[in-house]
Amino acid sequence: MKPVVIVPTYNERDSIDILIDELLALPVNLSVINVDDGSPDGTGEA
Repeated sequence: MKPVVIVPTYNERDSIDILIDELLALPVNLSVINVDDGSPDGTGEA
């Protein structure tokens, strides 16, 4: 079974790329789902 990491975000545009890169670099085959709650800073577009 493949683990899934769900990351709730709000106004995290400056840090979300770093977090996702670090999660995907782990020695585990996982999926990352970013759930943005309408951030006005464009987090969902990052």
